[in-house]
Amino acid sequence: MGSFLSRALLMGLGYAYPAYECFKAVEKTKKTKPEIEQLQFWCQYWILVALFTVGERVGDAFISWLPMYSEAKLAFFIYLWHPKTMGTDYVYNVIFRPYVAKHETEIDGNLLKLKIKAMEIGLLCWEEAAIYVQTRSFEILHYFSSHHPNESSMLVPIVAPKRSNSRSSR
Repeated sequence: MGSFLSRALLMGLGYAYPAYECFKAVEKTKKTKPEIEQLQFWCQYWILVALFTVGERVGDAFISWLPMYSEAKLAFFIYLWHPKTMGTDYVYNVIFRPYVAKHETEIDGNLLKLKIKAMEIGLLCWEEAAIYVQTRSFEILHYFSSHHPNESSMLVPIVAPKRSNSRSSR
């Protein structure tokens, strides 16, 4: 079918059309009684698409070279949302949900560890940036104070704070 045509069809039939159907389901709930099943279906669809997309990015080098890969991907996305197949129900309820339910505690624990580690790294980067800015600011002040002989006698010499070894060993 060709890579360009496959990608264009995938964008239209795998993302744009389902997004529009999801939009209609959300907007319909504002006018009438919510159709929970329809909203649930589209939420499950987007969960599976996100999971597939992440998996594809990780395994792209191993699977993208397969013949007709783009066409198979397009067929899978259509299978997920098409009214005659409603593949989302099957894939979500038979494959995805049982796996996640079985490993939910482990997944939550790993996500918590990841959040904590990300916060630690963020804090460390913030501290390093603050030290850098402070050091450079003192250097700039010192430079300007040393290049104005008339005013330098009124200024007290500024020395940049020394960096402790405990931070650099992290």
